[in-house]
Amino acid sequence: MFQTVEELVKRCETEDKAIHEIMLEQEMDVTGATAEEVYAGMSHHFKTMENALEEGLNGVTSTTGLTGGDAVLIKRYLESGQALSGPVLLDAVSKAVATNEVNAAMGKICATPTAGSAGVVPGVLFAIKHRFNPTQRDMLNFLLTAGAFGFVVANNASISGASGGCQAEVGSAAAMAAAATVEMAGGTPQQSAEAFAICMKNMLGLVCDPVAGLVEVPCVKRNAAGASNALVSADMALAGVTSRIPTDEVIEAMYRIGQTMPSALRETGRGGLAGTPTGQRLKQQIFGD
Repeated sequence: MFQTVEELVKRCETEDKAIHEIMLEQEMDVTGATAEEVYAGMSHHFKTMENALEEGLNGVTSTTGLTGGDAVLIKRYLESGQALSGPVLLDAVSKAVATNEVNAAMGKICATPTAGSAGVVPGVLFAIKHRFNPTQRDMLNFLLTAGAFGFVVANNASISGASGGCQAEVGSAAAMAAAATVEMAGGTPQQSAEAFAICMKNMLGLVCDPVAGLVEVPCVKRNAAGASNALVSADMALAGVTSRIPTDEVIEAMYRIGQTMPSALRETGRGGLAGTPTGQRLKQQIFGD
C-alpha cells in the first residue's frame, strides 16, 4: 500500500503500471472487492456526477437565491464564440459551476473529495472527454487516478475546509484533477505528480469563508477557478515543467498552512468574504437576527 506520492510513482515505475492500476489494486486489497466490483461502484459515482452536471447546465437556483444560473450563462457565452479562454477550459468551468450549483440547490452530487469542491473533478473530466474521446472505462480510470492522489492528501494532510481552509477542499480537488488529466493525456506518473504539485502550490493559503456559513458564496466560483487551475497545471506538466518543491512536501506545506490559519478563515463563516458588510447583510437576510 502506498502512503505518499513518491511511493505511488515509484511503484508505477517499478511495476510498469499506470497510477489507476495501482489504485485499483489497493482498493481491491482494502475492500476485498474484485476489479469489476470496484468499477461497478465507480460507475455509480460517475453517473451521479454526470446527472448533476446535466441538471446544473439546465439551470438551478438555490433556496436562498445566492447561487444559480451562472453555469447556463457561461455555457451560452462559450457558444457565442466570443470567449477569451480556450473552449476546453471554459467548458470545464461551466461544468464545474453547474455541479456545484446543484450542490448548493441541495441536489445529489458526488463529493470529490468534498461537497464544496464537487464540481472540479467532473468539470474537468467531462470537458476533456471531447478532446480525448475516452471510453467509459478510461473515464473511470481518471477517477481512480484522482482518487489515488486524494488518498494521499486525506491521509497526510486534510480535505476539510474546517480543518485546513479551502486550499484543502478546492485546492485538493483541482490538484487531483490536474494529475488525472495528465494521465489521460498520455503523460507519465511523474508528470502527474508534477501537475498535482504545481496546481496545489497555486492554491496554497486559500481560505474557507462561506457567506452565511452556506456552501454557496464564494464556493461555486472557486470550483470554476479550481477547474481552470487544473487544466493549466496539467498543460505545464505535459510541457515538461516541473515543481521545484516535491509533491509530498507541497502536501505537507498545505497541511501546516491550514494548521496556522485562523479559525475565522476555516469554514466558520466569520472572516474573509463572510465578514464583509455585504456578507453580513446577506446572512441577516437569510437567517434574521
